[in-house]
This record gives sequence, structure tokens and C-alpha cells, in this order.
Amino acid sequence: MNKPTDTTMENIISLAKRRGFVYQGSEIYGGLAGTWDYGPLGVTLRNNVKRLWWKMFVEDREDMFGVDAAILMNANVWKASGHVDTFADPLVEDVKTKKRYRADHILEDAGIDPKGLTVSDMDRLIKDKGIKSPDRNPLGEVKQFNMMFKTHIGAAEDEASVSYLRPETAGGIFMNFKNVVDSFHPKLPFGLAQIGKAFRNEIAPGNFIFRLRELEQMEIEYFVKPQTWEKHFEEFRTLMHSWTDMIGLSEARVHELEIADADRAHYSKRTIDFEFDYPFGRKELYGLAYRTDFDLTAHTKASGTDLSYYDEETKERLVPHVIEPSFGVDRTILAILADAYTEDELGGEKRVYLKLSKNIAPVRVAVFPLLKNKPALVEKAREVYSMLRKEMPGVVFDDNGNIGKRYRRQDEIGTPACVTIDFDTLENETVTLRDRDTGQQTRVKITEIVDFL
Repeated sequence: MNKPTDTTMENIISLAKRRGFVYQGSEIYGGLAGTWDYGPLGVTLRNNVKRLWWKMFVEDREDMFGVDAAILMNANVWKASGHVDTFADPLVEDVKTKKRYRADHILEDAGIDPKGLTVSDMDRLIKDKGIKSPDRNPLGEVKQFNMMFKTHIGAAEDEASVSYLRPETAGGIFMNFKNVVDSFHPKLPFGLAQIGKAFRNEIAPGNFIFRLRELEQMEIEYFVKPQTWEKHFEEFRTLMHSWTDMIGLSEARVHELEIADADRAHYSKRTIDFEFDYPFGRKELYGLAYRTDFDLTAHTKASGTDLSYYDEETKERLVPHVIEPSFGVDRTILAILADAYTEDELGGEKRVYLKLSKNIAPVRVAVFPLLKNKPALVEKAREVYSMLRKEMPGVVFDDNGNIGKRYRRQDEIGTPACVTIDFDTLENETVTLRDRDTGQQTRVKITEIVDFL
């Protein structure tokens, strides 16, 4: 088990709630496990991350097309993809309390690596070694538990009306492969990208927003000629590292893990997990998979619709292979908060601040009047605030409390810079611009603030 970082989950969760990033879902009713609500700053942070991802992976490329598929789909989609039969985790139950746990997590806690183990292997190990539940009670038989949320469409509740909340966004992308080819006639290689919700009935959700029952994914299915898959796989591997750098994650905390044959998903011929050093240990952040032609072939067979591709250049018909980079929005947010959380001492006082990249910070710059009871300062601050809002996103006005408290509050939410309007501003049209990380203050002309930032 990897050693957690110094920042604790309690630190992050406390700050996230106190400052309006993330709240417990259904909190006044005692909450609902595996669900969390994003507050005003959390929504902005999420939107900034998604907007940046969409720009980097879709808008800045000529070979990418965006889609937004329905959450509910024909149940045959998930039968053909193998999810009905294989989208499962090993479940084990405390025979006394009836609490349910992931069997692989139980083995990890007992110091046993569960990778590559079958359900029967796990069951045998738990029994042979006398491994108990967290409540120190005997455990029952290990079984496979399908994690898809099952529902019914329409008034009847029979097998003909069964549907599922999608467990991943990839299914909807494959459903639109033929539509996009027929509408836009793209040349290989090309990709379809989507940002959207997915739902997984996790046995044991936990670690804040790391393992959720309702989550959001940013995914790409990139269609390539079979003989070129390794080249494109490597291109996306490099791009994913560029992405983690762009959102400000420390390179030393991001690691690649080559997934062994026995541990890969049923559709994958090669998978790399991008892991991150979270406060609770090194865990999966993103995935990069080579799905071969599994999905298009499976859906062709199940639906009776030809999902092959006609190459105008070679005059050949082929079934494209697929490279899939997959990014979890919520795990990204948690990694950002964990990496950005910093405690230091400034001006002889301890402080907590989020060292967020300016690319994603929910507030880019805060504008203050030095004193809120001086109308001339407030009026000038409002003028500067209005000017900056026209030039950049994420500008706020703050006159609540003394100037020191305002700085600390903005530091804690990750605001990279603060602009203070003081009495000198009224004389010479300059302001004090304060840097979050160093606390250093610089006099800047109002007309040069945007360029300086």
C-alpha cells in the first residue's frame, strides 16, 4: 500500500464545505452515500475543467467531433457491449450486520493484492485466512454484483421495458459512430468526444468524491486503422500528461500503471491507468485503453447494422479500431484540491491556501476597496471591477471584513491575485496587486492590470 500524502481528507473535505466547493448530497436528511452536491465555487471549478478539456481535446483539433448521447438507451446496447454480463464487482457480506463490502478491498486491507484473482480465489482466501469484516465478524460467500442501475421505461414493469442508467459514456458514443460518419464523412483517424453523467451502483462508495454512484466523465473514442493503433495510443498517452500539467497537477504525483492481461476490461487489449497520489494512497485517476474493434463488431452483430467504414483513399472497407482516453471529472476535482491544498506561514501567521492553476481557478482576481466606509474608494473599486469583468472571467468584488481577512479568504479558495484600491489609486490611477503564493504586492497602473495578470 502506497504511503498517503501529508494532506488529509479531513482537511480537504472541511475546506470544500466551508468555502462552497462540495456539499454532502441530501445533507439535511442524513445524506445519501455516494452522492455529493457541488456548491458555487465547485460548479465553477468543474466548468472550468470541462471547458479547458473540451478546448484542448475537441475545439483545438480538426479530427474530433462532439456528441451528447442520451443517458437512457435501449437495453440491448448494454447486452451487446458485455456490461449486462460482466460489469460487476466482487461483493461479500458481513453475516452478522449484513453490511456489504467489496471483496477486493477487504483483501487489500488484509495486505493481500487482489489483482488477477477470480471471485472463487477471493472467496477461498477469505475463508482460508479467516479474514473478518471491519466489524470483526465472519464474512459470507463472495459473489459478483452488477453495478448498473436498472430501471423501467413506461408504465409497465416487465422485461420488455427494462433499461439502465448508463454506467459509462462510451456506449452512447458508439451508438453515434454511423450517424457522424454519414453526416460528416470524416477521414480516419477521427474521434468522438463526450462529457456527461454516468451511474454506478457502487457496493462501497467512499473517499469523498473519489468513488461515486453518480459521476461525470470526459471520454473520447478515437477511431483508427488497425495497423496504426500503437502510434495513436502513444500520442494520447503524451497528451494526457500534457493535460495533467495544464490543470496544475504535480508531475511527481502522477504515475503510469500498465494493466496486466488478467486485470484488463473484457474489451481491452492494452490499458494504462494514470494514477495519482491521493491522501488515501495511489489510486486510478484516468485510463487509456486500446479497445480494438470489439465495440463496433459487437454492435454490428447484435443490431444487424453494418458499422464498418469505407476508406475512400484505399477503396477498402474495414472496422476501425479504437483508442479510448477516459477522464473522470470528479476524480480530477479531488486530485486538484488535494494537490493545491497548502499550509504555510505568511507574515508570521499560519494560513491555508489552494495553489490552483489560473487556468482553472474559480476566481481569477478579486477586487477590494481598502476601506468599505469610504465612498470614493468603493466607487473606484467598482469601476475597476466592472472594467476587469469585461476583459476576463472569474472576477469578484469583496469588501467584507478587514483587508487581511479578505486576503486570507481569497487565498483559501485559490484566487491567484487580488487588486486593492487605496488612497494612492485616487491620486495616480495605480493599484496594489497581490500575488497569492508569495504575498508579494506590486503597484500597477489600472490600464496594465490585465496584461500584468
